[in-house]
Amino acid sequence: MANKNLLIVESPAKAKTINKYLGKDFIVEASVGHIKDLNKHTLSVDISNNFQPIYQILKDKKKVIEKLRQTAKNCNEVLIATDPDREGEAIAWHIAEEIQQANPKIKRVLFNEITPKGIKEGLANPRDLDENLYYSQQARRVLDRLIGYKISPFVSNALVTKSANALSAGRVQSVALRLICEREEDIEIFEPFVYWNIIGQFLAGKEVIEAKLVEFDGKQIKNPEGSKKPHRNETQDDYHKRIKKFFFIETEQQAKELVERIKKVQEFVVSKVTKKRIKKAPKPPFITSTLQQEAARKLGFSNKLTMQLAQRLYEGVPLGAEGNVGLITYMRTDSVRISNDAIESARLLIQQKYGQKYLPPNPVIYKSKNPNVQDAHEAIRPTDLNRTPESLKGLLDRNLLMLYELIYNRFLASQMTPAEFDQTVIEIKGEEFLFRATGRVIVFDGYLAVYAEEQTEEETEEEKKKLPKVSENQTLILNKLEIKDSQTQPPPRYNQASLIKELEEKGIGRPSTYATIVSTLLERKYVVLKNKSFIPTDLGKEVNRTLLKYFSEIFNVEFTAKMEENLDTIAEGKTNYVEVVSKFYEPLTNLLSFANKEISSNGITCEVCGAPMVVRVSKFGRFLGCSNYPECKNTKPLYEVVQKEEPKLVEDVRCPVCGKPMVLRKSKRGEFYGCSDYPNCNGTRPLEEKKSPRFEPILIQEEKCPKCGSEMLLRLGPRGYFLACSTYPKCKGTKKITKDQAQKLIEKSAQKN
Repeated sequence: MANKNLLIVESPAKAKTINKYLGKDFIVEASVGHIKDLNKHTLSVDISNNFQPIYQILKDKKKVIEKLRQTAKNCNEVLIATDPDREGEAIAWHIAEEIQQANPKIKRVLFNEITPKGIKEGLANPRDLDENLYYSQQARRVLDRLIGYKISPFVSNALVTKSANALSAGRVQSVALRLICEREEDIEIFEPFVYWNIIGQFLAGKEVIEAKLVEFDGKQIKNPEGSKKPHRNETQDDYHKRIKKFFFIETEQQAKELVERIKKVQEFVVSKVTKKRIKKAPKPPFITSTLQQEAARKLGFSNKLTMQLAQRLYEGVPLGAEGNVGLITYMRTDSVRISNDAIESARLLIQQKYGQKYLPPNPVIYKSKNPNVQDAHEAIRPTDLNRTPESLKGLLDRNLLMLYELIYNRFLASQMTPAEFDQTVIEIKGEEFLFRATGRVIVFDGYLAVYAEEQTEEETEEEKKKLPKVSENQTLILNKLEIKDSQTQPPPRYNQASLIKELEEKGIGRPSTYATIVSTLLERKYVVLKNKSFIPTDLGKEVNRTLLKYFSEIFNVEFTAKMEENLDTIAEGKTNYVEVVSKFYEPLTNLLSFANKEISSNGITCEVCGAPMVVRVSKFGRFLGCSNYPECKNTKPLYEVVQKEEPKLVEDVRCPVCGKPMVLRKSKRGEFYGCSDYPNCNGTRPLEEKKSPRFEPILIQEEKCPKCGSEMLLRLGPRGYFLACSTYPKCKGTKKITKDQAQKLIEKSAQKN
């Protein structure tokens, strides 16, 4: 065994794949993840000793370490090939600390891909362990621990009457929560602008052109955007500047008056025809964040699932008789760089499968727009383009295959020619009125032959219109005019894709942390996912309010992004660990000291001695203990002090047992009606028995159907009020209507009756 080398990785699956490619000169072992960590039950950071972390060997890793020591002792050299990132460097460092006495000849090797080529390259370039990279990871771990053990107990104590559960704060997690809460606030305060568009239908011979009014009386229409009220944090000056830019049709009456004026125009002519060829280039191959975003959008995968599947594809999956095969390059990366070999391989396949016109004259080289990119690894790509998604059907499970196909197609498309479109813009003039129609047709699919991207609403609308050929000064006939109401929309809630995009753009967190941030917010019940969007819970809002009240200097976008930059400088050797952690710890302690003075008590007093009660932790869990301990040893369980909502009395629902009014209660199975005289009476009713009275449609004589001209009915659907043709189902014409407009029509109808 003395002539053999020991290669250590962190995953058994990775070990199995690598072992297949290495000869008898190597022994491959797995550490099965981290072997050391900070103690869960203590701070485990010696603040007075330059923030020295106090690591302990994990209980289930003692046998693993002993085996590694014994094997290392009998081997020529030890090569540590844990993942090629900061987390992998930390695992490698801890392994080296534990086995260096058994064998001091230790080197670090990096495998960007688990293939014969990737392993050969890694083994040919061994290096020493990177102290800067290790301390960069350690700084992140220590900062997260300082917040977890300093601020989290404060939040738990401050909100003890809101939740008996342990509440947590996190360096990045709490900023993500803030973004979600602020977006919800934006939605809640949003008041839409209502505006009207006029659509003209013009005839060019037998061809129809549908165009929108864009200018009248010498003024260009600029429809409103955003809220009618000032946005959050928008100053009055900024608000007035924003709304001053708008020029739009504000009422239905104004729209109808304009329609009457347009009808009197004697002649409409084509004033301008603009044609141009538009090229749309492919996007770069995936990095961690864009992979998570696209997998969420296209496949419906959570960020956590995406990373779990990508890890398996990187480490190696069994492919029948071939055994374990690594199918993609390392999946935690922020670089869009691609190796020359991979580019040449892609270009060869494109030429063979799709032809010369799909192949650009020169290789496509991508550069990152983010100045803080580490560029340690390539972008995420297939390790072998000959392993097409089609060839792996029946070998990979459904989710693995779907993700692999996404990665494969995105990479291949990134080296293809742009898609080309012909865009036509026709402007139609009639006296003081200008209409515009825009259409777009694809003339060459290019990379879209392989990878279809999400289109903007404008692109989708343009592609619906195929405009006829017309010439300038050609006379057109006005066939029809239609008015359409619309309203501005609040900003959408964050979903898994858009939240990661926001965090990445603002420089918050790193690719390896995004999935954990999202899963933590969900697990803590600070947010819920509804229709794939994040909605903050009442508890999440309370936690966010508390953190912003006392720690807004720490939990803000700018501070967190700056801290990420500082952590990167440790990895680059520009600053040191102690300097960066000290800069963070000083404001943390000052803010915490002030916060503790402000909330000296959570409002719960000891019934024995009158001193404030505080949240304490024991091996049995969290409880309330007297702050006068050890003089007073009074304790009480947390659940006794958590505020419980008073059940809501529902007068018109009566108990089937005793006839008394019922109250709305909650259980694990959902809401139900319970007797208000409980526990004397145990009567219950299911919630379905109390239903809202059905909305009866109201005839609105002044509203005419846009399709057949009949009178319309005001109806209530799942999405709110709308106007529908009274001859339904013969005619299915509808009109949108706002809630305020519907309310006015209901009140008007009530006055008539």
